Amino acid sequence: MFIVGLTGGIGSGKTAVSDHLHTLGIDIVDADIASRTVVEPGQPALAKIVEHFGADILLADHSLDRAALRQKIFTNPDDKQWLESLLHPLIAEEISYRLAKAQSPYAVFVSPLLIEAKQDAICDKILLIDAPEELQIARTIKRDNNNEEEVKRIIASQTSRQTRLEKADDIIENTQGLDALRQQVDTLHQHYLELAEAKKYD
Repeated sequence: MFIVGLTGGIGSGKTAVSDHLHTLGIDIVDADIASRTVVEPGQPALAKIVEHFGADILLADHSLDRAALRQKIFTNPDDKQWLESLLHPLIAEEISYRLAKAQSPYAVFVSPLLIEAKQDAICDKILLIDAPEELQIARTIKRDNNNEEEVKRIIASQTSRQTRLEKADDIIENTQGLDALRQQVDTLHQHYLELAEAKKYD
């Protein structure tokens, strides 16, 4: 399977791109969805998290209280390390399983941490959705009702824009609105179909 790794900073437009590719018939595997799946009620990982942190880490419906968990690991590096060693292999397994099930000519793997988590190793191409920081901040505030300081803190915690630009094989500049974005995606889609076809005969 030819795999395109799709990444970009917060508010860059990754979802708009993956949604459009999905309408073109491409299977999308999202790292965020995989990370939520492995901690759903009934999953062994959730039982281990409750055992480690206590039952107050659950919401009333017995699902994981992500905000409470973030708070706990934010103040305790050992807990953060414990959680990552539990979840990272399970998330990687879930991603591999979903990619193996993909039926489209190529698959798109969406991950904001594609480069940081070295997930780019499984990808044939890295597609970066890029936007200036001011635009990222404005979009995220509008979408999530976050304040500017919070968004800046998230951006600062992510891989730098420069590093992403250096690592990317293809770059979409998302500064001109949805129609311009989709046109760029359509062009790259044709390119990836050709590359995927060529890979079959390698």
